[in-house]
Amino acid sequence: MLDQTKTPIIQTLKNLTQKPHAPFYAPGHKQGKGIPQPLNDLLGKKVFLADLPELPELDNLFAPESVIKEAQELAAETFGALQTKFLVNGSTTGIIAGILATCGNGDKIILPRNIHQSVISGLIISGAIPIFINPKYDSDWDIALSVTPESIAQTLAKHPDAKAVMVIYPTYHGVCGNIAAIAQEVHKYNIPLLVDEAHGPHFAFHPELPTPALVAGADLTVQSIHKVLGAMTQASMLHLGSKRIDSYRLSQALQMLQSSSPNYLLLASLDAARQQMALFGQELMSQTLELARDARNRISQLPNFSVFDKGSLTSSPGNSDLSTNEGKTLPFFIKGRKVDESYINSGFVALDQTRLTIKVSNIGLSGYEADEILHQKLGVTCELPSFKSLTFIISLGNTKADIDQLIDALVNLAEQNFRDKFNQLTDFKTEIDDYLIDSSIPFSPRDAFFAQKDYLPIEKSLGCISAELICPYPPGIPVLMPGEIIAQQHLKILEQVRALGGIITGCSDLTLKTIKVCGF
Repeated sequence: MLDQTKTPIIQTLKNLTQKPHAPFYAPGHKQGKGIPQPLNDLLGKKVFLADLPELPELDNLFAPESVIKEAQELAAETFGALQTKFLVNGSTTGIIAGILATCGNGDKIILPRNIHQSVISGLIISGAIPIFINPKYDSDWDIALSVTPESIAQTLAKHPDAKAVMVIYPTYHGVCGNIAAIAQEVHKYNIPLLVDEAHGPHFAFHPELPTPALVAGADLTVQSIHKVLGAMTQASMLHLGSKRIDSYRLSQALQMLQSSSPNYLLLASLDAARQQMALFGQELMSQTLELARDARNRISQLPNFSVFDKGSLTSSPGNSDLSTNEGKTLPFFIKGRKVDESYINSGFVALDQTRLTIKVSNIGLSGYEADEILHQKLGVTCELPSFKSLTFIISLGNTKADIDQLIDALVNLAEQNFRDKFNQLTDFKTEIDDYLIDSSIPFSPRDAFFAQKDYLPIEKSLGCISAELICPYPPGIPVLMPGEIIAQQHLKILEQVRALGGIITGCSDLTLKTIKVCGF
């Protein structure tokens, strides 16, 4: 085992900030001496002492030989990977690199339809052809679950020439599918399983959390360390779990996608977050889970609010062991996790209990409206508003005072007399179901991206090929993507998002009166 108390990048940065010298290198502020006054007032000068470039002592992110190499090896041991690569351009970089490392122009990749928009970017850059699978869906909550092992097996049987499979684990709402069974199906074809695990880097550190994707058999997984652990925004990690991925090709992809001037403050935050979890991960996750339990119990007692859980969908069955990859060990991973037998072939095997989703539609508000009131008037800000619910991330940085403030805000919200604007959702459930069922992509996202384009009034775009990547953000799941046939249900979804106060990104016309289509 490696010495997990070490923080090689941080220690080297500290040493360099204490070394007197005349800096004739970028960045231009010269360790804070030239920063603008408003930035100095906000942050002070100390942080800029460590804003250094690729000095010899600091190693090279794309050919690491010293401190970055050591920090990545420490992270690989902590998270149970064969190899770990630090990402300074967010998980988006890792997702795109994973696709580029496994798929070329015209190659098929099997994906759930509720993928993040970064995946579409990967398809455009690589030229890969998406084979979409619809995830399970719960219309009462308006929440997409996971794809199932059965749907993966059926799709692979139809497309045995696929080069890779990518799944989301967990979803934005914390839903986890049967990743171990999916990995077994994928590996029957000797192709890699890529996992968007952006919201699950904490799974390895407590037995009450879902099984980490690497332990369940993933070949590559991307984690946003900044989302739920202690790293700075944009700091993520990519982990390799097997040799099914060409490591050299992956490295080439990352070098092409990431900045040639990586921010060492972000790298240092990854170094520190790894050390924190290696040394104190179980304790921190125990505290986080206790806060989550407190929140769930108290909110469940409030009238007109519901908390999302497996019991929201079906009755709770008995437990059985979830098999993991033979030979996979994690020094800081606690074994003995359980999953429910009746969920094995479903799209909902486990739920990350630190992800709190609350249905607010029963008090007469959409999630978008409730989010605005909570944020603007009641001092509580959620992670994800949606049509019926609000989703909150409870992490190691939250406190009991935060939970108390959330409960007080919900009580206040429920006591207000709102005009019910929410009857639109009765009809919307059918529309969203249709959206998940029908996804016709006659042209690759790459071909559509580079095609001749025309603008049409949106009401005249039905049946045309979308040239735009349009999605509500967050969560960044595309409603329309380049190469997809525009259908009535897509337009209905966009209309509903706008009517209920949601934010739509990616469209060239923010009013959505016109839409860009391919001139095929």
